[in-house]
This record gives sequence, structure tokens and C-alpha cells, in this order.
Amino acid sequence: MPTPASKRRIQWTALPDDLQLALAEQALGRAAETIAGQAESLAAEMEAGSLADEGGPDALRLLAAVIRATSGQPMDMQRH
Repeated sequence: MPTPASKRRIQWTALPDDLQLALAEQALGRAAETIAGQAESLAAEMEAGSLADEGGPDALRLLAAVIRATSGQPMDMQRH
């Protein structure tokens, strides 16, 4: 009995190079945005007093901006 299409596993190396590149770029972009978003959330928590603030919010926002700049994501430098 054949395996349903949704359960088939496709080998990464069997994908065309341009598709591998596109998928990898998309995954890296999503990962970068996740990290940048977490940095923004931590900065907001520090500003709200939930975490100790020792200059962290500005540093975290700088980290978020650097990640977004180097990954081609739009930068939002506004304070939350």
C-alpha cells in the first residue's frame, strides 16, 4: 500500500539547489525574526520591571536591530 503524500519524506539532497537555497533563506529569516522578537520582549519585560534592568533594554534592542539588518528584515527602532 503506498504511503499518503502527507506522510512521504523528501530527502533534502533530492531537492533542486535553488529550492534548497530558498527554503534555507526562509528558515534563517524566520529564525532571525524569532530571536529579534525575543530580544524585544526581554527589553519590554526589563522596562516593565519584571526583570532587573542594568542597561539591558537598549542592548537588546540593538541586538534585535543588528539581527534584522544582517538578515534583511525590516528594522523597527521604536521603543515599546
